[in-house]
Amino acid sequence: MSSVSDLAFFSLLMRHGTLAATAQEMGVTPPAISKRLQLLERRLGVRLLNRTTRRISLTPEGEAYYVGSAKVLAELEALERSVGGAREMPRGLVRVSATLGFGRSHIAPSLSRFSRAYPEVEVQLHLSDRPVNLVEQGFDLVIRFGELPDARLTARRIAPNQRVLCASPSYLQAAGMPATPRELPRHQCIFIREGDETFGTWHLRNGPREETIKVRGALSSNDGESALSWALEGHGILMRSQWAAAPFLRSGRLRQVLPEWHGPSADIHAVFPTRSLLSAKTRVLVDHLLDEFKDRIAGPGEPHGGW
Repeated sequence: MSSVSDLAFFSLLMRHGTLAATAQEMGVTPPAISKRLQLLERRLGVRLLNRTTRRISLTPEGEAYYVGSAKVLAELEALERSVGGAREMPRGLVRVSATLGFGRSHIAPSLSRFSRAYPEVEVQLHLSDRPVNLVEQGFDLVIRFGELPDARLTARRIAPNQRVLCASPSYLQAAGMPATPRELPRHQCIFIREGDETFGTWHLRNGPREETIKVRGALSSNDGESALSWALEGHGILMRSQWAAAPFLRSGRLRQVLPEWHGPSADIHAVFPTRSLLSAKTRVLVDHLLDEFKDRIAGPGEPHGGW
């Protein structure tokens, strides 16, 4: 096997995530995939993957090989595009990951329109509220919220978004409207458990001012839609993203609490591995998302960020 075909084989293996799925894609048996991987590791003299009966994961050497292979294959694709000129068409598989709520409400409908515009591109959408490793799990594009600490990744902001405090009119009529963040501990608060955030703690910002508030309440969930339904039913104050809360704020079913304060950065980004050139299929998808969400930028008279 040539070095280039080994790079392509390893990239395919990481995109599918299992030997069985890769074997099905290549039309061979799983033992044949396992043998080819062993031959590749023997040729390189390093172990690329940790393998168990249920999953595979990259070793440090494997991650370096995978990231490097993606760059080489992208450059090779770019070379072929430059030779092929205008005949290049976006085609092939693109794997996308997004959170459950935003993915269902906004990304899935957007991908439906994308698929009609680019029928040669096959799209796989993975929805989960658990963090994914874009490189290790072989995604071409991940939709993420907030700041991006990984320097190996490139991001394009597709839409602005803030986390805002809100509650139903019935709750505020009974409990009163807090005037400062320090009054929040006296209220019933609905808390969404996300990632590694400290449970029951809200970090609020107002320009250069910051407040960290320990809140309490009878209801909490790791599901944003459940928490939002509790806020609508008058159970307390909720911190929720504008994209989810805005329709209810406009209709009056929710009222914004402490409107000058908001939570940590929650802008929405399309994230992909840092490469000198993107594949045509990923590039047109990123451009499609930028165009789809361009109207979400707030204008005059849009207090809820254009959502």
